[in-house]
Amino acid sequence: MDLGVRWKLHGDGKVPAPGAVVRPDERLTWPRTIGLGAQHVVAMFGASFVAPVLMGLDPNLAIMMSGVATVIFLLATRGRVPSYLGCSLSFVGVAAVIRASGGDSATVTGAVFAVGVLLFFVGLAVQKFGARIIHAAMPPIVTGAVVMLIGFNLAPVTASTYWPTDQWTALLVMLFTGLAVVCLRGFWSRIAIFLGLIFGYLLSWLLDEVFGRIHSPNGGARAVDHWRLDLSGVGKADWIGLPTFHAPSFQWSAILVALPVIIALIAENAGHVKAVGEMTGDNLDDRLGTAVSADGVASMLSTAVGGPPNTTYSENIGVMAATRVYSTAAYWAAAGFALLFGLCPKFGAIVAAIPGGVLGGITVILYGMIGLLGAQIWINAGVDLRNPLNLVPAAAGIIIGVGNVSLKFTDNFSLSGIALGTIVVITGYHALRAMAPAHLKQQEPLLDQGTSTYDEERTAGQP
Repeated sequence: MDLGVRWKLHGDGKVPAPGAVVRPDERLTWPRTIGLGAQHVVAMFGASFVAPVLMGLDPNLAIMMSGVATVIFLLATRGRVPSYLGCSLSFVGVAAVIRASGGDSATVTGAVFAVGVLLFFVGLAVQKFGARIIHAAMPPIVTGAVVMLIGFNLAPVTASTYWPTDQWTALLVMLFTGLAVVCLRGFWSRIAIFLGLIFGYLLSWLLDEVFGRIHSPNGGARAVDHWRLDLSGVGKADWIGLPTFHAPSFQWSAILVALPVIIALIAENAGHVKAVGEMTGDNLDDRLGTAVSADGVASMLSTAVGGPPNTTYSENIGVMAATRVYSTAAYWAAAGFALLFGLCPKFGAIVAAIPGGVLGGITVILYGMIGLLGAQIWINAGVDLRNPLNLVPAAAGIIIGVGNVSLKFTDNFSLSGIALGTIVVITGYHALRAMAPAHLKQQEPLLDQGTSTYDEERTAGQP
């Protein structure tokens, strides 16, 4: 059985010829391949650091399981789809909602485990029936609206939890990160979040040295005196050790809050397969279902031991685009580095010590970017918001999701925020479409419109 773990040496293994690419089944010399693997790890660090911290989960375990998830993905796709699976930021809002309702880490991972199960079966369905079933249930107007409300639902977390911890540090980190994203080029722009974290660390240390402790909320509503950067836990942490494991706990109310995020995960996987296919020149349409299922299995395994869910990372697509090296051998090396980092508790303590003000500056941009990805889906698909069939369900669902509107059924069960907003968007769109006049029902492009097969079909006959 070909598992995609055999690579041909590309040329002399040193430098690709001008215009040439190193294909997924090729590699450079092992020292260069290992170096590229380290580069992929750095690219995913920023988001993979922030995600588990914001979800209240062990960052050591998160990094370790991202390495395991990457190995599972590479084996499942037989080495045809180079990708790193890092901690998914799409679930940050879900974790915040679950914890605000009294849930703990086990409840969070249990809810996300259920999403992984559903994602696995969606992948199987795509393998059997094709990606058109995704479009039938979730056209771009629905997908964009759900991604948007998931991102914007996080705004109160930044405004009430992180930003007040140290507003001036948050402001400066926000400005620095924004400049890094816009002004830097190539690989450096892809690790802008990571650079923002480093800047925030150094700035917090400097402010502590110059001004001493700050009087502000620190993990609670009451203002107290505290250091901006508290590294006391780093000195106590061991250099080598296992991360903290825990079993998931399942609650229907938490699962219902988490399920809508599957729409974002499907969109992320479809976009990743599309991008890799375009860069390598391979037709990867037949790999989409496998990629989605592999993501589901990887997330199930991670959350089963207490880690966060995983998804394909666009940051690493940027590294491939900059280097023109698509070798899956580099991703195996990256997975190995992640496993080693996961076995270093001192590394996890450094991540856990990220100052609240730094997270405030980072999340202002990060959460907004997640929400605006929904608008990007609309733009790419040419969604017409002048059409009331599109406008009404999206408008209602987004306001419900962003405003955290609730609908109480019994004393023990209610729907609110992300879950209720998603239900309104999906059911509202399909119900209105069933009753709408013919002139409002327009043919919309597929969610996975970047895959070559459907592009050819859609553009056939056009000049």
